[in-house]
Amino acid sequence: MAHVYVQLRSLYATLAFTSLRSPLSFIPCASAIPKLSMASRTEIDTQKDYPSRRRRTPPSRSPSRTPSPTPPSLQQVANRAKRPAAWDDDEETTAPRRRDFNDDGRWERNRLVERQERRQNSVRSPSPPTRQNAAREEFSRDLPQRRSLLPRRERSQERRPDERNEQPRRRALPDVDRDRARERERQAAEQAPKEVKPFDAKAEYERLLQLRSGGTYVPPARLRALQSQITNVDPKEMQRQAWESLKKGINGLVNKVNKSNIRDIVQDIFRQNLVRGRGLFCRSMMRAQTASLPFTPVYGAIAAIVNTKLPQIGELLVTRLIIQFRKAFRRNDKAVCISSTRFLAHLCNYQVAHEIIILQILHLLLERPTDDSVEIAVAFMREVGAFLAEVSAPANNGVFERFRAILHEGQLEKRTQYMIEVLFLVRKNNYVDNPPIAEDLDLVEEDDQITHMIGLDDDLNGEDSLNVFKFDPDYEVNEAKYKVIQDEILGVEDGDESGSEDSDATSSEDEAAEPTETKKQQIQDMTNRDLVNLRRTIYLTIRSSMDFEECCHKLLRIQLTQQHEIELVNMIIECCSQEKIYSKFYGLVAERFCRLNRKWYLHFGEAFGTYYDTIHRYETNKIRNIAKLFAHCLACDALSWKNLECIRITEADTTASSRIFLKILFQDMVEEAGMTSVLEHLHDRELAPFFEGLFPRNDPADTRFAINFFTAIGLGPLTDDLREFLKRAVERADQVRRERERRERSESV
Repeated sequence: MAHVYVQLRSLYATLAFTSLRSPLSFIPCASAIPKLSMASRTEIDTQKDYPSRRRRTPPSRSPSRTPSPTPPSLQQVANRAKRPAAWDDDEETTAPRRRDFNDDGRWERNRLVERQERRQNSVRSPSPPTRQNAAREEFSRDLPQRRSLLPRRERSQERRPDERNEQPRRRALPDVDRDRARERERQAAEQAPKEVKPFDAKAEYERLLQLRSGGTYVPPARLRALQSQITNVDPKEMQRQAWESLKKGINGLVNKVNKSNIRDIVQDIFRQNLVRGRGLFCRSMMRAQTASLPFTPVYGAIAAIVNTKLPQIGELLVTRLIIQFRKAFRRNDKAVCISSTRFLAHLCNYQVAHEIIILQILHLLLERPTDDSVEIAVAFMREVGAFLAEVSAPANNGVFERFRAILHEGQLEKRTQYMIEVLFLVRKNNYVDNPPIAEDLDLVEEDDQITHMIGLDDDLNGEDSLNVFKFDPDYEVNEAKYKVIQDEILGVEDGDESGSEDSDATSSEDEAAEPTETKKQQIQDMTNRDLVNLRRTIYLTIRSSMDFEECCHKLLRIQLTQQHEIELVNMIIECCSQEKIYSKFYGLVAERFCRLNRKWYLHFGEAFGTYYDTIHRYETNKIRNIAKLFAHCLACDALSWKNLECIRITEADTTASSRIFLKILFQDMVEEAGMTSVLEHLHDRELAPFFEGLFPRNDPADTRFAINFFTAIGLGPLTDDLREFLKRAVERADQVRRERERRERSESV
């Protein structure tokens, strides 16, 4: 049957050559195909052997009848016609192949897979270009290409040994866009390695110094490296570096303080030179408090601690806060007003600032109430209300009466009125949520605190120049002075700082030679600014008190040194002398102080002698008030009668002012205590030596002058004993005169 297959293949090739090139037009007629019997078809198919995937023949639907195989299609026949003759020779040697069927019983088309496998396993010999091969190639181009079921396998191209390591050469493309070409050339020139100049540390450091403050950030490691490479440092630049380090140190410590670490932070703050950087410290505190209002009590505690050791810093902080509040009030800056008043409130709670500033701010805010001013006043009272109620209850009541009047007027918004009602509720609950000083922040003893009396209307100087660096010719000396102050504050002993293990013997000898008690450096204020502030505080405290008990309570809370205790007594007397009419209020205050403690008893006795000696400097009205004050103290036995020892009633020892003083003094004593009580004190034998100058007995002329003085002021009964003494003295003088005359006559005879 081989010749039948060859004949059939040549027929199909002829039809394909003569047909149209479109694969759809290649449809041969059935009459052109010779009719073959089923047996011949089966015989032809069984003789062909193409190695392919073998699949089992699906079972027939009817067991009695075996399905007949499907004949090959025209396309399969055409593909067979295109195969070379060498492929047909191999078919005769291969084993017979089983037919593959799909699920529907049709013959599976795996001819393309078989062709690829044969091409890989066989070696083809080039055939001469014949007319039949040309027709086959043209026919294969016209047929639709079918994708192989197996992955494409490409032969790797063998390279020569000398070409394996060579990079592929790229063809240079012409530059279409000349602008982009020039840009690429410019970028390439910029990226080209430039000539590296040697690093000049001094020039770089000078460049950084010429920049404005805060203009650039230099990492600390780089700054230290630059400084280490510079050997010749100008003293001014060295001080500038220390100033920048001081500023960064203070800012860092203030920014990280809280309730838990405040004790450690305060010690670190004192290790900084606060005398030189007091302006930086105050500015950093104000900025930190404005940025974080909930931490205001913490900043107030720090200010109170620093104020106990360095009062000038506390005074500067209060001054700057008042200036900041005044500026913000004029500019209608509500946020700054709230922050400033809140800080001032906590400073008043810690007694760094006097409570008079509270009343002045509240008067300013509530004099012409607006929604914003009332809101600021309410927030201010919530922070300082508990302290104000404890220190000055009448003033606190007056403030809340003003709030009540504003609430009844009803001219404010509902929101503001509700805030006032909430404030009254907070007052009713005794400021439970707003204590003056928190338990964790109560770090300052009441006796150690120093209060600054600064008014809202005072002429204040914020000393802004302290925020800027200035060259100090005595830098080393001042640093050594602050080192001594720092050691005194932190309690660091000299033995702990100096000395080492290698010099134990030398240090022991030096310590043996040194005195056991170290001399503490005392700072004296030659400008008397502290004294002026103290006198102002006492004056405003007295004027702001409603009664003498409240005044005494406030005055006793003022922290006084031993040398300033007499100033309190002098201020009470001076305030009394300033009144147009004498007020018994001052006499009661003086009496209370004299009875409280012996030191005040002695100070008032000393003040009596001082004022009597300088009474000629005062006007008549002031003399009257001072005399009435001491008369009250003597009449109620609050002041000892021994203090009258300094009085000598003679024509030579008295002046018009002193006689007026004595007249009013004794008249008021008799008026308050009675003549009997005054006579009992004057006739007391224990006090008699102290009244020798009051009732002189050495010279009859002085005695007559004293008798005439007391008789002229209406107190003649006080001189009854003196009159008897004068009478006896006159009789004795007459007797002595007569005896002398008789003796002279007898001698003459």
